[in-house]
Amino acid sequence: MIEFERESRTPYSESYTILEDGGIVGRIDIHYQGANVHATLCTTADANEVRIQALIEAADERLVMTADPYREDFIVSVWRGSPAGVFSDSDDDDDEDEDPFKLN
Repeated sequence: MIEFERESRTPYSESYTILEDGGIVGRIDIHYQGANVHATLCTTADANEVRIQALIEAADERLVMTADPYREDFIVSVWRGSPAGVFSDSDDDDDEDEDPFKLN
């Protein structure tokens, strides 16, 4: 079963990690703009068209339609690839010579 775990939310956007059977299978960022909803779906490199369509349909049904049932269009840009990590500019140590964006 596809599950969505919210990472962040603003008045006009939301970000979710997509999970299935306890493992991460993607991420989706959703942006509400008037009558249209735009999203960027990032999924694993091995995701086929059927898998991508299932993720889009689950996001539409469980996230988008519950927020805006009268939307006109749901436009999704899809990226397939592999996770490279999470980067942050927070400084956990006092070495200022390091690159400010580092893999956590």
